Amino acid sequence: MSERIRATYWVETALPLEEAVATMAGEQSSGTFVRVPGQSAALEARAAATIAAIERLDSSMEPSLPGAAVSRTTPPVYQRARVTIEWPLANLGPSLPNLLSTIAGNLFELHAFSGLRLLDFALPNAFFVHNPGPGFGIAGTRDLCAVHGRPLIGTIVKPSVGLDPGATAALVDALCEGGIDFIKDDELQVDGHYCGFEARVDAVMAVIDRHAQATGRKVMYAFNVTGDVDEMRRRHDHVRARGGTCVMASLNAIGLAGLLALRAHSALPIHAHRNGWGYLTRCPALGFDYVAWQKFWRLAGADHMHVNGLRNKFCEDDASVIRSARACLTPMSAIPGKDCRVLPVFSSGQSARQAPATFAALGSVDLIHAAGGGIVAHPDGIAAGVASLREAWEAAMAGIALDDYARTRPALAHALDFFDR
Repeated sequence: MSERIRATYWVETALPLEEAVATMAGEQSSGTFVRVPGQSAALEARAAATIAAIERLDSSMEPSLPGAAVSRTTPPVYQRARVTIEWPLANLGPSLPNLLSTIAGNLFELHAFSGLRLLDFALPNAFFVHNPGPGFGIAGTRDLCAVHGRPLIGTIVKPSVGLDPGATAALVDALCEGGIDFIKDDELQVDGHYCGFEARVDAVMAVIDRHAQATGRKVMYAFNVTGDVDEMRRRHDHVRARGGTCVMASLNAIGLAGLLALRAHSALPIHAHRNGWGYLTRCPALGFDYVAWQKFWRLAGADHMHVNGLRNKFCEDDASVIRSARACLTPMSAIPGKDCRVLPVFSSGQSARQAPATFAALGSVDLIHAAGGGIVAHPDGIAAGVASLREAWEAAMAGIALDDYARTRPALAHALDFFDR
């Protein structure tokens, strides 16, 4: 790969398209609103961003966003385009925080645009050499869980907050008894008054260790360590000392520098939660596509990335969810050991119902399927909830219709009935 950074955007502008895009390239490299002393041809040849491609798309008579420059035409026409810009690696070096500032910084605020969205980017090999990437990824997570050839069946502690450590441990006991592979804290639960972090870790790991001694397989629990850097390190160390095998962090809360610091310290897989993602993507004329956004976090050290789920409780459609999951499974580089592939985590309103469609659309079993209420609220109890999700995936992988597979499997049959309500 060349020593240039390449980013692709969707843009909308009422100004002449080439003029607007040149403003974008200048603002994010060697230019500003007026030519300044020292802005020589030699400097620009060395440091200026360049426009690699402009593909005109459709247009609109109305701007997607307020505050943009008005066209010199009457009435204004807002042209949309797919634009690719390149930067020399030498401008910033292989720094992820500075990459974010370069390809996704002030350009969202530029007066020239009534819409701007980062779609994707490609990086020189220096980024993969310099940055850590996942410590465990798909293979390492599967080895720790002793689960191969099928998805990891997971859940979330519910209710999200309010349970004390003893009640949390009791729920984990029932989940382990039922054969769960993976459990995570809700993103709202870290170190609250009713459920202190260390007390929760101690109570939960006592249960997980007891089951591991009986079965020879340790359930992975992602303890939420989100906090400042020192807090995350201390919490990680407590989880590791108690025999835990995973920590979780809320990406938008800790930022790239926070995840890089956690990854540098961590001896455990990092389960990356994307809560807050909506404010970066819900407006289609602004922000990030997930395909671009998830690359920052994979390079910074995430091992599992949330991608929402099919027929979820949020606003994202199924095609977007699958595109996000495929992105997590797509190698980022050809450097051995640096492909940065991670496990996509399907969650949000999930139950046995979504398993066949998820498998058919993704075409892979490299995923965590996390059903909170879809397991814990099963009418026959928690063990039946775990069994229903596992059986749904058995049917999906065998190409058997869920209703047919459920005829001799009460847990699955009752889940299909209950979660159709």
